[in-house]
Parts: sequence; structure tokens; C-alpha cells
Amino acid sequence: MNTNSFQLRHIGPRTSEQETMLKTVGVDSLDQLIYETIPDDIRLKEDLNLPEALSEYEYLNHINQLGNKNKVFKSYIGLGYHEAILPSVIQRNILENPGWYTAYTPYQAEIAQGRLEALLNYQTMVCDLTGMELANASLLDEGTAAAEAMALLFDVRERSKKKNGANKFFVSEEILPQTLSVLQTRAIPIGIELVVGDHTKFDFADDYYGAILQYPAKHGQVYDYSDFVATANSKDIKVAVAADILSLAVLKAPGEFGVDVVVGTTQRFGIPLGYGGPHAGFFATKEAYKRSIPGRIIGVTKDASDQRALRMALQTREQHIKRERATSNICTAQVLLAVMAGMYAVYHGKEGIQFIANKVHSAATTLTTALERLGFKQKNTSYFDTILVEVEADKLKTVAEANEINFNYVDKNHVSISLNETVGLKEINAIVDCFEQAFNIQDITITEFTNTDVIPANIKRNTSFLDNEVFNSYHSETDMMRYIKKLERKDLALNHSMISLGSCTMKLNAASEMLPLSNPQWGNIHPFVPLNQAEGYQTVLKNLEQQLNVVTGFAATSLQPNSGAQGEFAGLMVIRAYHLANGDSHRNICLIPSSAHGTNPASAVMAGMKVVVTKTDEKGNIDVEDLREKAELHKDNLAALMVTYPSTHGVFEKAIQEITQIIHDNGGQVYMDGANMNAQVGLTNPATIGADVCHLNLHKTFAIPHGGGGPGVGPICVAPQLVPFLPTNPVIATGGDNPITAISAAPWGSALACLISYGYITMLGAEGLTNSTKVAILNANYMKERLQGHFNTLYTGEMGRAAHEMILDCRDFKQNGIEVVDIAKRLMDYGFHAPTVSFPVAGTIMVEPTESESITELDRFCDALISIRKEIEVATKENPNNVLKNAPHTQEMLTSDTWDLPYSRKEAAFPLDYIAENKFWPSVRRVDDAYGDRNLICSCNPIEDYMESEV
Repeated sequence: MNTNSFQLRHIGPRTSEQETMLKTVGVDSLDQLIYETIPDDIRLKEDLNLPEALSEYEYLNHINQLGNKNKVFKSYIGLGYHEAILPSVIQRNILENPGWYTAYTPYQAEIAQGRLEALLNYQTMVCDLTGMELANASLLDEGTAAAEAMALLFDVRERSKKKNGANKFFVSEEILPQTLSVLQTRAIPIGIELVVGDHTKFDFADDYYGAILQYPAKHGQVYDYSDFVATANSKDIKVAVAADILSLAVLKAPGEFGVDVVVGTTQRFGIPLGYGGPHAGFFATKEAYKRSIPGRIIGVTKDASDQRALRMALQTREQHIKRERATSNICTAQVLLAVMAGMYAVYHGKEGIQFIANKVHSAATTLTTALERLGFKQKNTSYFDTILVEVEADKLKTVAEANEINFNYVDKNHVSISLNETVGLKEINAIVDCFEQAFNIQDITITEFTNTDVIPANIKRNTSFLDNEVFNSYHSETDMMRYIKKLERKDLALNHSMISLGSCTMKLNAASEMLPLSNPQWGNIHPFVPLNQAEGYQTVLKNLEQQLNVVTGFAATSLQPNSGAQGEFAGLMVIRAYHLANGDSHRNICLIPSSAHGTNPASAVMAGMKVVVTKTDEKGNIDVEDLREKAELHKDNLAALMVTYPSTHGVFEKAIQEITQIIHDNGGQVYMDGANMNAQVGLTNPATIGADVCHLNLHKTFAIPHGGGGPGVGPICVAPQLVPFLPTNPVIATGGDNPITAISAAPWGSALACLISYGYITMLGAEGLTNSTKVAILNANYMKERLQGHFNTLYTGEMGRAAHEMILDCRDFKQNGIEVVDIAKRLMDYGFHAPTVSFPVAGTIMVEPTESESITELDRFCDALISIRKEIEVATKENPNNVLKNAPHTQEMLTSDTWDLPYSRKEAAFPLDYIAENKFWPSVRRVDDAYGDRNLICSCNPIEDYMESEV
């Protein structure tokens, strides 16, 4: 065995196992299977033009050498990004732990109670610090969270007769520049008029429905917004505040002002800068808006034994219900980062967070005093961590960069300096030295922090926070380590068993791909440093863009979108810009097949398009004649087609090139959803099928781990005519010559996570990538054949083959009283996470094994499903007290003194022999979804409740 070959480690089945599987499938070779699966006219005729694969050893040397090209200066740039200290206990036990980073989104609550508790802690932390009633489980970053706030307030304005029809949204000129750019991107397509101005001069006119303020302001000034908010409330103008999370330990909570939404980022709660991400944005609002809140909410409910349990509440993937009526296309979060930020609060507690905030504020006042002693004027009258200094900026910049320090150069006469928790007397003296050297001033040395407090009493925090027991229990490393482990044991992740989620591609996240994320040469780079300080990053990002160009057949790539949904939106916005540049502003019709992901229509509406749904035929394929009819009907206004390929039904549609040609013939562009790209890489590509833009899920096809529901990266790749319109950033220019405004806050989105995909492609190379695709298709078809006669595959290609996934029909089991959800819950007893349930067809499961699973694991999963099928056969509607309806079975049930169920304990917990050697125990019984929605609780109980329960 070639131990230098990464593909041998990444791909599950050995060559001998593949031969066995091919016999089961009924073909002589992998090439024959691919021939029978993918239409010949879209097969690539040449290998991918990529460099030869590196071994893991070679790659780690390579990535470390590139990391050393990054210049890790002390960055005091601020603008929403600050160096933070990640506690080692969190780094080792969460960030570097596959038990946390390989888990899936917690849709199956019974095997995700650990992550759900960690996210509930996060929500509680956000509610406490913001003073709001309700928080979600994170969003993508501060800029997109602000855009979601603008959209939510636009949606709820219709409840006010006075504001119905109002479309102006006021943006304080103190907002962060990247946030303003994202707001501009999101506002125009849906008919919101942004008005940027001085909040002290705002006229509160009736045609405004909302406003957003920055707290503290972008250059550090802390304003008292009480009067602004009171006047806005009296005029029925809703107010959002973008707040610095750490400042809220010492500043009055925005909720006390009476605001409607508070957003921001939790990056400075222990999350590496990572050249811009991934970081967890926060979103908090009033309970009155709970039905409009974007993203996910973790709520408290009860299980079948009336025990407390957690779950995702309020049908948070609302796109699949509302589709084009959805108010947000967000179906993801930044779970791993939110978990880490929440654990930062758990580890430090209230007193620790206050200590850090007070230290940061003291550092800012100490620096101010020192600079004023030197004769410089500091212009902020009230500030938390950022000062604004009047100074000759160019002179200072030359000296500061020579001393490896970055400031924010506001204009030629001002710099702002944002301090953080890493700053001590050494760092303050280094900053002062820069001023002394630049202007030849007598040297002074700062020997102690000042105790000056420049925050006025009327905006100082006087309410408590983080009083819950969880924030007051785990302050030693031993206790914290054990708490993290306790939660980890409640979660089923890829380090335990296969997660065969159709459309979600839960493949191996190799250790060598993940290791660089812990390297400070990659972690401590601010996203707005000069490009010459990020040479390593620039090399990786440009190489990754080129790799993705080769894989897709397209001309250029933007890595900025930091989720699949953001990629969809970005792709459509680029198409919109293309039509506008051609004078075709009237082109606003988007055709979407009825089988599409629910985020597709939601994204189209966000991009200002009108959705026209096209039919699918009885085989699950796009109805070509219906599509042709609608394309010709709307040819004068046709903007785009959104298509998933292979289809959402797991089939390579033979007519795909005819379909894309119909769209082009009628003036539209084709957007391809990249959710199923794992069946294309190296064998076909979006350019070949006739698409013009696609998004890729780097957290699926290209090995970034799901992290329990995020991070995600959703770059877009485009054909030549769309290259000029790729998105930019207002601080560091990116994109094309005629770019759209920002999609995400950071110039290259979640740049740190992009290292993973770069490693994946670089270590696999052309041959490894192509073989991965082939084996993904082989694994799916092997499972299909093994399950034949037990489960019917709903759709197949013309030669009876599945692509990389398949839909198993479970609808007939209703005659036995068994629903598809019962199968999902029963799989937990067998040690497996359920496949995708009831999507895209209700009453089915969609199975995708990926290329990383061995034949042993595939067989175990098939054996589990076959065993469940036998259990279904003996179930009846008349007697619902059976092993499926009662699933999952907990350890508490099995060890109870009483057992009154009509089957044995062994049948419940150990239905197959292999389970005993590695049993995973669900920590709660089946959760009650309806109860949780009727009684929404999205934060922890206060410590007083625990004290009362002990009495």
C-alpha cells in the first residue's frame, strides 16, 4: 500500500472491496457503472488540469511554509474584528475534536442534546448581554445579521397600519463600512431605500419603517441612544442596534433602550480572527417577532417520559415550508463557533467577562492618557475600547508597520486604535513608542493601568447577566474539560458512525486538512490588514479559486459567500447585475423546478426576482416541455433558471443540455445549485451542462466539516460574461471590474475554513478527486442493490442507476402505522443518524453514503435498515406500542426496575449483534415538537430556579 497516497486514506472501500461491490451492482468495472450513470454527452473528455497530488507530509510542510509568509502583526484595526484569547481547554476539546466538528445540524434532537445545550447556553448569553427576550443560535457574521434585521423589520412593518407601505431604512453613518455594503446588497432588490446619515439629525419621517445604529460607533464613540429610540418608538419606527458583545458587559444593554433587534458578532469571545472568519454572528429580538426570526432557535421541550429535552424550534428551515414567501433564505448557522463563544462565557463566567471588559477599557483609557501627555488629541468623549487620535496618519503608519503594528487609518489626519484582551502594558508601550518615533517625541514609559472610567453613568450597565448555573460552575480547567466531554457524549458525530444524509455529503474531514486551523500564523490575521501582510493567505485563496475554476469549468470564483444560501443569493445577484449592465432591468422571472431546495425560491425573491415553478415528470425529472412553455411565455422577462444537478431526486437528467439551451435561447442565465457536486467532480461539470454560475458547498463536496450546523462556505464560480460582477468589499477591494456590493462582511468570507478545502484538493489531485466521485457513486449504487426488495428506490436514471444518493420510498409503511420519522428514530437504537427525512418527497428518506465509508460500514447501515424493515412488517396500526413507535430507547429505560413493553430489552437496544461492542445511547426519548412550539423557551433557567428546586 502506498502510504504517501492521501486518496487511499480518504476513500473508504479498498480495491478488493470495490470488486466485491461492483459484482453486487452487476457491472464489470467502475467505468461501466459511470457510463450507465452519467449521460455520455456531458462526460469530460480530459482529466482535471491540476498539479500532482501531495502526500499528507508534503502538504503539511507546504501549508506551514505558506503560513510563515503571513506577517502576524499586532492589529488594532477594530471595525468589528479583534484579537481574542481562545482558552486552550476549548481549543483542544472543541475546535480540534471531531466529536464536535464532524456532527450534523441537530435536526435529530435525541442524538444531539450536547450541542443543543451548548447552543442554548449561547442563546442565553446573547439574551443576557443584549437585554432582549429571544436570540437565535447564531448567524453568519455581523454584516449579514444586520441585513437580516433590516429584512425582519421590513416584514413586520405590515402589522402596523401606519407603516404599511413605508420602505425607507435609516442607517447611521457610524455603521461599520462592511455592514453598510451588505445592507446595500440586500436592500435594493426587495425595494428598501437606504438613507445613510447623522443619527442626531434624523427627522423620523413617516416613510421610514426602521433604522440601525452602531454601539459603540465605528471609530469608538459611545452614544446614548435613549432619546433616539424613544422618538422612533413614538413614530412606530423599529430600531436595530449593531453592538459589540464585550462592551455590553460595561455598557447599558440595548434592550433597556427599547430597541427591536440587536445584532453583532461573538468573534471576540475566543474565536480566531482567521482573516475574516468563520465567526458566529448573533441576533436577538423581541418574542413578538419569534415567527419572523431568521435562522435557528434552540428551545426547551419534553420527551416521551416528560423529561426536559432540547430541540430546534419553530420549523426553523422555513424555506421548505414557505419557499418564495420566506423572509430569509438562511438555513444554516455558525454552530461550531457559537458553541466555542458560548463556552468562553461558561468558562469565564460573569466575573471573568467583566474582568476582561474592564481590562480592555482600562487599556484604552491608559493609552489615551499617555498619548495626551505626548500632546496628541483624542477625540472620543466616551468610549469602550477604541480611541480616535488626531495625528498625521502617513507618518505614523510608516513607523507602526516597521514595528509590526496595524492601526485603522481613518483619513490623513486621524487614526483609530481598537484595543483587545491581549493588550497589557507591554503592548501599550509599544503603541506609544510608535508615536514617539514617528514624531521624535521624548520617550515615556507606562508602568501601570489607569483607573479612569470615561463611560457616563446614564449608559453604564447596571443590570446583571450570566447568572444561570451553567455560567457559575465550570471555572477550573478540570471542571470545564469534563463538562465539554459530558455534552460531547450526548452527540452522535462522524467519529462514531456513518451519517448518510442525502444532499448533505457528510464525508471524512481529514486531520491533515484540519491541523492548520490551530496555527496562529493563520488564525491571528485581521481581515483588513494590507495585502502584503497576508501573502500566505493570498496564495492559498488564489490557488483555491483556480482549483475550483478547473473543477467547474468556469472562468472565475468568489470565495466571499460564507454559506450555501449566501452562494445562491450571490449567484442570482451576479445574474441580476449582468442583466442590468445589458439594459435588461425588466428581466426578473426566475424558473425553479418544483423539486428544488427550498432555499432556491427564497433566494430568488431576495434577489428581486419573481418565481415561476416548473413541473417534474413521474420519474422525478424536469418536465422539459413545461419548462419550454414557461421559458417562451416569459422570454421577454426571463432572468434565470435555478437547477440542481444531478437532480434533487438523485438522478443525472439526460436532457440537461437541452434544458440550459432553452433558457439561453430565451435570454436567461442558468444558475446551478452545487449541493450535489460530489457526483460531478472530475466526471462532468457545470460549464459542460450549460450553466453560467454555480455555488459550491465547500462544507459538503470539499471536506469542510459541518460543525454541527456550520461553518459553511458557499463560493460562486462563473462563466466569462459574469466575471465583472463578482462581489467586492468596501475596505479591501475584491471581485470584478463592475462588482456588486458585499455579500458577506469579510473580503474573502470565512477564509480560515478555506484552508481545509485547499488541503483536500491539493492532497487528492486530479486522480483522487475523480476517484472520489466514482466511489461515491459506487457506494450509493451498492447500497441501492443491497436494499433491493426491502426498500424501493423512488427514482433512477435511464439505466436504473442512482447518482451519489437515492430516495427510498417509505410511504407504504403507513398501512402498518409506521411513519418515516419512526424509522429515523429507530435508527438511533442501531447507532446511526437518520438519512434526510421527507425531502424532497414527503414520506421518504434520502441516503447519501459518500466515498469515505468502507464496505463494512455500508453493510452495517444496510443491515440496520433491513432489520428495521422486518420490524415494520410485524407492526400494526391497531397496536402502536411497538419498538418503532417507542424509539429511541435510552439507557435509563433499559436499566429501569420495570419493563412493561411487549418486546425485550435486547430487541429495544441491541437488535443486531454488532451494536453491543460500540453502543451509542440516545440521551433522551422522543422529543415532543408540538409542546416545544407551544411553550417556547430559548434560554436557560436562572440560578434562582435551581436554588428553589433544592429546597
